[in-house]
Amino acid sequence: MIACVFPGQGAQKVGMGKDLADAFPVCRDTFREADDALGESLTTMCFEGPEERLLLTENTQPAILAASVAVYRLARQHGIEPSCAAGHSLGEYSAHVAAGTLSFADALRTVRRRGRYMQEAVPVGTGAMAAVLGLDAAIVGEVCEAASVERGEVVTPANLNAPGQVVIAGHAGAVARAGELAKTRGARRVIALAVSAPFHCPLMAPAQERLAPELRALDAHAPAFPVVANVDAQPKTDAAGAIEALIRQVSSPVRWEDVVRRLVAAGARVFVELGPGTVLAGLIKKIEPSVAVVSVENSQGLEKALSLVGAAD
Repeated sequence: MIACVFPGQGAQKVGMGKDLADAFPVCRDTFREADDALGESLTTMCFEGPEERLLLTENTQPAILAASVAVYRLARQHGIEPSCAAGHSLGEYSAHVAAGTLSFADALRTVRRRGRYMQEAVPVGTGAMAAVLGLDAAIVGEVCEAASVERGEVVTPANLNAPGQVVIAGHAGAVARAGELAKTRGARRVIALAVSAPFHCPLMAPAQERLAPELRALDAHAPAFPVVANVDAQPKTDAAGAIEALIRQVSSPVRWEDVVRRLVAAGARVFVELGPGTVLAGLIKKIEPSVAVVSVENSQGLEKALSLVGAAD
């Protein structure tokens, strides 16, 4: 059984998608469709930069979505048919475009506003994120609670990515205190992340409130295949459930380890990462070493995926 997974923010890079757009009309057409939906050349930003413009959250999110959907359409054209899907944070929107829950144009416009709202929810410099490595998620939760209580600031687990890899987010001071406490509890490393806002924590509540009515107003459909949600690691099979999961996702942690385990429990044995980067493939192998994983962001990746899927049939 094939599970398609889609990357989130952080996977972006100048040049993403160009190799495939040069080689395959379906990818070129997808980027043109994105340009039309947004009323500007997302294609130029993805292929040529400048990087500082691509790194703006409200540009990054539609850019990664467009690159991921282009790869998905190409994979489908070559016979890769998923039985289920998931995406990391922003990638959940890519999964729902793939499943037909949302139209590509609606998703592009929505994630552009999502990025803007998330950026505007917290003044620059107020929040922070850090990766805590080598510590159990339950202990990370305890140190976050202790750091929050100390001065009444917020810090919570934001990305439960894999065993021993948890990202925390919140007020900058609380994140720093939690990091120091994590080291005293045995964390191997604590790495401050270069992000523009503290995503997936309660400080994102204003962004969630702004986005909620817009998501509920979209013309959404039942997914063609289950999409396992970040917020609760449960498969969404109806339009309303999918939309509510996307709303709650803004200020809730991404439970990626649980998402992958849920897909495996449902029978997924081949994971195909579609879009820029290879981050999800690495996390999936760490979570469940027994499954086969391949990343498709260029022609070579497509060839590997087709070989892997053919061998699994």
